[in-house]
Amino acid sequence: MNVFANKRLDLDIINIISDLSTELQIKAFLVGGYVRDLILDRKSKDVDILIVGDGISFANEVKKKLHGKVDLQIFKNFGTAMIIYDGFEIEFVGSRKESYQKTSRNPSITVGTFEDDISRRDFTINSIAISLNKKDKGEIIDLYGGVGDLKNGLIKTPKDPKITFFDDPLRMMRAIRFASQLNFKIKDSNIEIIKNEKQRINIISKERINEELNKILLSPKPSIGFILLKNTGLLEIILPELIKLEGIDEVEGKSHKDNFYHTLQVLDNICKNTDNLWLRWVALLHDIGKPKTKRYNKKKGWSFHGHEYVGSKMIFKIFKRLKLPLNHKLNYVKKLVLLSSRPVILSSDEITDSAVRRLIFDAGDDIDDLMTLCEADITTKNSKLEKKYLNNFKVVRDKIKDVEERDRVRNFQPPISGEFIMNYFGIKPCKEIGLIKEKIKEAILNGDINNDSAQATELMSKIGNEIGLKKYEK
Repeated sequence: MNVFANKRLDLDIINIISDLSTELQIKAFLVGGYVRDLILDRKSKDVDILIVGDGISFANEVKKKLHGKVDLQIFKNFGTAMIIYDGFEIEFVGSRKESYQKTSRNPSITVGTFEDDISRRDFTINSIAISLNKKDKGEIIDLYGGVGDLKNGLIKTPKDPKITFFDDPLRMMRAIRFASQLNFKIKDSNIEIIKNEKQRINIISKERINEELNKILLSPKPSIGFILLKNTGLLEIILPELIKLEGIDEVEGKSHKDNFYHTLQVLDNICKNTDNLWLRWVALLHDIGKPKTKRYNKKKGWSFHGHEYVGSKMIFKIFKRLKLPLNHKLNYVKKLVLLSSRPVILSSDEITDSAVRRLIFDAGDDIDDLMTLCEADITTKNSKLEKKYLNNFKVVRDKIKDVEERDRVRNFQPPISGEFIMNYFGIKPCKEIGLIKEKIKEAILNGDINNDSAQATELMSKIGNEIGLKKYEK
């Protein structure tokens, strides 16, 4: 099978590499994810070139052929070199053999043959190569049946899965990530080994784990990955807070929904409307406070009062443990988890301008993301109820737009500053300034005054008189 006869490669650099391999009499091959995605007709910007010899030296020769018009990055510790060309990352590596120690996923590397290098690949679908050599250019070399596994949607290791997953436990996460990204099945015998070796994931750095988690979250249907993580036991190690959502309790014939599977449905729902990774994290974590707040009342049944607040307080520990960014992204996730039920309450009550102003004030620029989350949180199987709930949220969205256009509450800035208050009353910095600003803000949010300086100044004067402040006369 000649792939170049059926597939169009957008990279003219491939011809340069092929010609150079002939000129230098060095064998070169396209390998890895680029080949997999090429066969699947998926776009890919990461190109791996396997050189039977010195990959770094070959990359230097490629740079010369391009007359030095590209930057060459060399990673001596890994024996690789990379060129950025026309938006593609092209990595060159020499063929190698690997051996592993029990306590580390970082292998000892020695020079190997083409066959040695292909056999060390994680999965058969990533072990397919395309020759760039003159005599068989474009021919697929498939030593482990990867093309058939791509056709059948199957993920399995080229060698004994026990050795593959024991040597590099991150491959357990990668198998699940590929299953989620491609909607493939992992071979049953591979699943069983992952279950048996799950504790080995503890030797993997949290950064590498969250990198795979993020890729699962960014897949078209992340629930595939998270169900596999649960079924293999990895999720209990990585994100035990999610496992605690699973299950249904029943008392006196009254039960609640399974919040684990509800969460995954919300996550899948939100993925239809956003590629925002951190909003997907919000969907994943929005109910994690429910196990701690679950209560049963004979009259009202099951409740989870305050689960949003409890859940938002749990986010920091999760981000810190997984070494996710402890910056504005953390704050974004915490805020939206905390606010996740507010639009639901608004949609079920008579909507007041005051309540909408407060929601806009608290959510700020993230109000649209919050509404997207709430709409994804509709998981009822009853089509009439679904239509009703979506219509309720449409009413809330319209009200938000109306109030925001009129009152400009989003990214609220006080119409008068602390400096203005000090000059007006002739006072120095003191707690009364904060008190006045807070009362003005509350009056605006309540709709008692408009969000403008004239009405705010009038209220400021009134509040000042009430607490014994007089206008300063020069």
